[in-house]
Amino acid sequence: MSASTEEEVDGFEQRLRQRMATDAIQSHPLNTVPKDASHLPRGVIPNTPLSVATISFLLGSLFSFGVLLFVTNGFGLYWWSTYQLGYFLAAWSAFHWGEFAVAAGWNRDKCSVDSFLLENGALYHIAHSVALFEYLVTLYVKPEYKQYPYVTLIGIVLSLVGQSLRSAAMIHAGSNFSHIMASRKAEGHVLVTSGIYSYLRHPSYTGFFYWALGTQLVLQNPLSFVLYLCILWRFFYGRIRAEEAYLIRFFGDDYRKYRQSVGTKIPFIP
Repeated sequence: MSASTEEEVDGFEQRLRQRMATDAIQSHPLNTVPKDASHLPRGVIPNTPLSVATISFLLGSLFSFGVLLFVTNGFGLYWWSTYQLGYFLAAWSAFHWGEFAVAAGWNRDKCSVDSFLLENGALYHIAHSVALFEYLVTLYVKPEYKQYPYVTLIGIVLSLVGQSLRSAAMIHAGSNFSHIMASRKAEGHVLVTSGIYSYLRHPSYTGFFYWALGTQLVLQNPLSFVLYLCILWRFFYGRIRAEEAYLIRFFGDDYRKYRQSVGTKIPFIP
């Protein structure tokens, strides 16, 4: 056997061992490295089981604190400890934990620490910070502006419906769902038109849209409600148009027919 042939064999065996090692890592139940290379983490949070455990603990702690505030209204101990703030904190933490949990349970190949959606862009965190600022400042200066329980009740219902829609959409779509817009059709990618997708064309977007607006009704934040409405509508309008251009490329007339028959139920986005 020539030296060049031996080098080729050694190189092949090395690549094979690396591939087997990678497959072994990916098959580990605690692994957070997605098999789909397009979904490799892009943020600064380390993609490790330790990070997942830490984030889950922190989100669970915040959820528990929020539920306690919501149930007890903070026992009336502090001006800021209200059931409205408690619900918002619980809903926010449950949303982010739920994103990862659903990906881990029904979309394992695309699951990573990014599935928590905690690095969802600066504007996302700015919007939530502005909402909390508006709520706390108004509560401190004009607490009577937060005394409309029916508005909060409508917000609770709207946010629960929105969360249910989004989670149901992700579960039903399974591996066909992606947090990242796909520019190429993956192997095994099928057009989902059954279940909740037979009523809503983009149920995960619709769900988030109403979940977010519901949280602002809970806080009775008129300024943030309008801000959320404008930002979310503009974002989803552009996102849906761009995504559907790819879906038409993937599925052709099948998607065109589906788009004509099923709407988004987001105002002014047919």
